[in-house]
Amino acid sequence: MATFVPGTARVTVPATSANLGPGFDSLGLALSLRDSLEAEITSGGLSVEVSGAGADDVPRNESNLVVRSMRAAFAAMGAEPAGLALRCHNVIPHGRGLGSSSAAIVGGVSLARALVAGGQLLLDDQSLFRLAADIEGHPDNVAPAFYGGFMISGREDEQWFAVPTGVDPRVAAVVFVPPTPVQTKVARALLPAVVPHADAAANTGRAALLVAALAGRPEHLLAATRDYLHQDQREAAMPESLRLMHALRDEGIPAVISGAGPTVLAFSSRSGHDLVASTPLGWACHELHVEAAGALVGE
Repeated sequence: MATFVPGTARVTVPATSANLGPGFDSLGLALSLRDSLEAEITSGGLSVEVSGAGADDVPRNESNLVVRSMRAAFAAMGAEPAGLALRCHNVIPHGRGLGSSSAAIVGGVSLARALVAGGQLLLDDQSLFRLAADIEGHPDNVAPAFYGGFMISGREDEQWFAVPTGVDPRVAAVVFVPPTPVQTKVARALLPAVVPHADAAANTGRAALLVAALAGRPEHLLAATRDYLHQDQREAAMPESLRLMHALRDEGIPAVISGAGPTVLAFSSRSGHDLVASTPLGWACHELHVEAAGALVGE
């Protein structure tokens, strides 16, 4: 039976943006908004404190996503704590397509490993990432949340994989966050079961170009972020987001729906002031950089 480390474990986890236009369920980017979590083993019971984004809606019991993720990691290490005290301060907006659920999952499994003596030996990074992806059900947000940077991820031979690739330092991001959320399952329900071969082929080419554009050819980002498979198909769930995305693209700004939406992300080498002025009334705007680090334990 595993033993526990005394004291408090702390971790911060970045926001993420998946898809990035054509990279549906395969490309993800870590961004410079971070949730902070801390936990300690207690003599009994469960205590959950939550502040910040989404605090009014987050459960304080065993159904809490961070708690469920911690329990899964503890089980994988053969550990069963008598009690648990968890505190979360959320900065990542909930239900907006910026990876709040992946941050919760990655934060939970990372906290659990940090609380178990020899946790790194019992559950290495690859195993921890795969556990997090199992919990989430797809790896595109989990990979950059855990590893940081720009990640290509997927599943091969029944195993999740994640491969890092470079990001040109000139690449910056501005996210426009609407006041109301869209549930991922609602956005996914709008997608067609079958797509034309020509659209699939076009998306494959744009996704390949996007990797090259982010790595060192940002002048190609407008073409590289053109999507054929999922963004316009979701317009019914987020018409204002699609309207903003298309308006920005018409101005030559590489804009996409972040994840399942409704946040709009714009890549730009233009000044932040230009883009901030495009923020719709009632929306929040964040000027962000690509976050090279993923989950940071002890932060």
